Amino acid sequence: MTTPPIPEPDQLAPDLDSRGGNPLTWISFAILTFLLAGLLYPAVTTLIAGAIFPAQANGSLITVNGKVVGSALVGQTFSGDQYFIGRPSAAGNGYDPTSASGSNLASSNPALRTRVQADSAAIAKREGVSAAQIPADLVTASGSGLDPHISPAGAAIQVARVARVRNLGEEKVRELVSAATEKGVLGLGESGVNVLKLNLALDAAAPTAGR
Repeated sequence: MTTPPIPEPDQLAPDLDSRGGNPLTWISFAILTFLLAGLLYPAVTTLIAGAIFPAQANGSLITVNGKVVGSALVGQTFSGDQYFIGRPSAAGNGYDPTSASGSNLASSNPALRTRVQADSAAIAKREGVSAAQIPADLVTASGSGLDPHISPAGAAIQVARVARVRNLGEEKVRELVSAATEKGVLGLGESGVNVLKLNLALDAAAPTAGR
């Protein structure tokens, strides 16, 4: 019986390469994937988005006299009686984009019920209506804490106050509310009143001091 010859190391290399693949091939593939998925694809989509939707691609920023005053996508805190008031926010100290969050309180939580009752009473007193008339969105935070909209009902109960403080007719204020009302995307979802856009329109129509 003849013993087969033992192959030299350089004769084993091709066989190992055929089973495990050439390392250079895998490294090249990884680099190519990174370039395509990590650099080229994001760059192309960003350019396309900027060309088709320039405002949205740049954060839907709103400017007044060349100065950025906010984003149409992020709510702001307004406290003066001359302004429409938005939803409560649990994001940081209020509408903080770096701390987007809901209240994280269950509907059964006594602390939430106590706060909602207190807020409802305060809003009812401010607007001259009963607490039962206060829409839920005016006393509850959105899931992100950044929602820039309130419901049409939430805006409607504030019309009389804002009109009185700004010495505007209620019908004029309702027209501005209607102009700031945005429909759901593709007809889906409920309509909402963009509070920042509405308050800026009010400032343009009847300027007042403070915010």
